[in-house]
Parts: sequence; C-alpha cells; structure tokens
Amino acid sequence: MALTTLIWVALVLAVCVPIAAAAASPLLAWRGPVYILAGFAGIVGLGVMLFQPLLIGGYVPGLSGRTGRRAHLWIGGALVVAVVIHVAGLWITSPPDMIDALLLTSPTPFSPFGVIAMWAIFAVALLATLRRRLRPRTWRIAHTLLAIVIVPATVVHGILVEGAMETVTKAMLCALVLAATAKVMVDLWVWKKRGPLRGERIARQ
Repeated sequence: MALTTLIWVALVLAVCVPIAAAAASPLLAWRGPVYILAGFAGIVGLGVMLFQPLLIGGYVPGLSGRTGRRAHLWIGGALVVAVVIHVAGLWITSPPDMIDALLLTSPTPFSPFGVIAMWAIFAVALLATLRRRLRPRTWRIAHTLLAIVIVPATVVHGILVEGAMETVTKAMLCALVLAATAKVMVDLWVWKKRGPLRGERIARQ
C-alpha cells in the first residue's frame, strides 16, 4: 500500500508541478485567454503522455491488465482532444503562424517537431478506430513506430518552446516521458524474446 501511494504521488507531482509552475508564470499576464487555453492544452497533453507507456507496461498501480488498456485508450482520446484544442487555439490567435507551421515553413525551430507529433498522434487515433480490421501484429508494429515518432518529437517541441513552462520542471517531465517510453520499449523487446510483458502477465492471471 505504501509503495502504491508513493508511485501515485510521484506521478501526480510529475504532472501537476510543471502545470502549477506554468500557471504562476508572469508571461501569462501578456496573453489572452484563448492563447492561454491553447498553451495549457499542450502542457496537459505532455503531462498525460507520461501515463501512456506506463499503462501499457502495467506499472501504474490499480490500472493493469484490461483496466490499464482501457485507461490507455481513454487517455489517448484525451490526448487527441488536447492537441486539437492546442492547435485550434493557436490558429485563432495567429492564423498566419499556424499556416507556416503546418506547411513546415515556420522560422521557429520548435514548429516542425510539434506538427510531426500532431500528425503522428492523429494517425494513432485513426488506427485505433480501425484496430479490429487490423492484424494484432500490424497494429502493434504501427502503434510502436508511431509512438517512437510522437514522444521524441513532442519532447523536442516542448523543450524548444520558450513559454510559460518553467525550465527545470519542464525538463524533468520531458525526461520522465522519455524514460518511461524507453523502459516499456525495452520491455516489449524482452517480451518478444523471453515472455509476456508485465501488463500482459497480470491480465492473464
């Protein structure tokens, strides 16, 4: 019980501390409500991304096996919504900048990474709606490859953006997202070689 509580506290702090630090940023005083909403949608999207690999790996207490996979699906849907709000809000506040970003002609270095991550997230969402028509192996490979694109692109995008997020807490959250994803990717490789992933083992019990 103590370990379970500790893990949950750590996860909540990892996500909420960067959000709280961003909410206290003095830069928000110069921004309109739509821009702030768009920005925090992106921050929340980065935060919930931490849970996705951990849920698949069965490392979130109380959310393993079938429950974990269902939570992974719902959080994936929430991530898509966050991305849509993020992009729509930025479009409303500055259409020319968003057009440049979508056409990959923006002079800002973070824009291409954000666009790449966005389309990869949308691709995963589309594949999820077609999952029953796909072979399990095809789905697994496609999902894994897209995740390999989504996570690094999102992290680079977030690191390069100089906005409301506080530098240290942002870097720590990005590092945790990368570490969690890498850990589960390794587990998937080991699962293929030796046996089922932790989440799969729990689901079969």
